[in-house]
Amino acid sequence: MYFFRKKDPNRPTSFNLKVMHVINAIAISMFLIGITWKLIQWFFLKK
Repeated sequence: MYFFRKKDPNRPTSFNLKVMHVINAIAISMFLIGITWKLIQWFFLKK
C-alpha cells in the first residue's frame, strides 16, 4: 500500500509539493479557527 512505503532517498524533493503542504496546513488551521470562533460566538457571546 502507498501509505506504508518507506521514503525513497533517491527521489528529489519537490518545491511544489512543499508549497502545497504549507497551503493545506494554512487552510486547515483557518478552518479550525473559524469553527472555534463560531462556537465561541454561539455559546458565550449570545445576547
